[in-house]
Order: sequence, then C-alpha cells, then structure tokens
Amino acid sequence: MKIGILGSGVVGQVIGQKVAELGHDVMIGTRDPANLGEPRGWAPSLGAWLADTNGRGRVGTFAQAAAYGELLVNATNGLASLDALRQAGAQPLGNKVMLDLANELDVSRGMPPRSLATDDRSLAEEIQAAFPDVRVVKSLNTMNANVMVDPRALAGGDHTVFLSGNDAEAKAQVAELLRAFGWTDIFDLGDLGSARGVEMLLPLWLRVWGGLGNVPFNFKIVR
Repeated sequence: MKIGILGSGVVGQVIGQKVAELGHDVMIGTRDPANLGEPRGWAPSLGAWLADTNGRGRVGTFAQAAAYGELLVNATNGLASLDALRQAGAQPLGNKVMLDLANELDVSRGMPPRSLATDDRSLAEEIQAAFPDVRVVKSLNTMNANVMVDPRALAGGDHTVFLSGNDAEAKAQVAELLRAFGWTDIFDLGDLGSARGVEMLLPLWLRVWGGLGNVPFNFKIVR
C-alpha cells in the first residue's frame, strides 16, 4: 500500500519508518521538501529518515503526499493541521481514509500545554467539517510515537488504543494497520464525536508524562 504522511516531525518520521518496515511505500509531506539536511524538531533530518526506509521512503509537499497515499496520516502539529491540509488541497485528499493522530496543544501560556479540545469540539471533527469527503479516523493520539508503533515493548502490549470515526470501513482499515503495528486491545469508542474524549485526555497524559519523566507509558481500559 502507498501511505501519505502529512508532517515531518518525530511522529511522522516514526510512523513512516514503521510502515516502510512493514513493506509499504511511504511519502512524507512537508512545507519544505527540498530541505533534507536539517533536524526536524526532536526528529532527525529527512535525509536520515530516507536512508532508514530502505528505498521505500519519499519526501514531497503536502499536496504530493496527499495525492500519493492510498491511506493518509495526519501527523502535523495540531495547531497547524487545517492549514497543512488546505495546502494539500481537497482534490488530492479526495475521499481517502485519514488517520488523524494530532492534538491541538497551545503553549502560549507556558507549560504544560493547554489542550483546545472541549466537550463541544475536537480537531478530528474540525478536519471532517473542512474536508467532508475525507474519511477521518482518530487514533493513536494518547501516547508517544514509539508506543504508537511498538505497543509490545510496553507491558507486552497489554494496554489500550482508542478508535473514533463515522465510517465503519475506514475504521476497519485503520484497525488493520494498528494490528500490524502490534495492537491487540483496540477500543472502538464510536462516531467521530468521541474524538473529543480522547483529545481531552491530553491534559492528563501531559501531567503523567511530567510525573514519570520521558518514559514510555499508556492507559489501559480494565474490563
């Protein structure tokens, strides 16, 4: 499968390397695809990322990545997601399945960041409203990138990933990818409105992260 990832930071690069390891072809979309030499925030350079994909990786603009992918991943900074998707364009996005794993985190008032998700709105719903043909599925936003792609490295994989979306077929496609990553406890929360809950989990996640330090952790629904 061809996968288009919008966002070239650590999350986009980690997801991209994992899907390449699984045998998929992948293109990362970024604002400056010609710049392969500079580190991307906490992530290495895109040149280093390309070298780690064994020829399965490519770099392009947001529009090129959107057109390239049969499945899309929104790994942009949540505050810039809508702008990046508008740069990609409605036509390249089409009616493709989009795994949205971004969070809107505002650092203007200092740390820890403030989540902009509320009981009335979520980023996933904003994306769906702006691009009604895209089949948005929210998942993987409640953990760090390494846990996203290697759940078995933490407690043998005995923890939970959430799934929200309006389209059953789209959720099934994302769930298949999650299982390929190693996820076994996939909790379907229902329609895309339930993304409000998982995005609102971020303030708790950030406090736990601050208490534990930079160590992998996740939540488990015990039932």
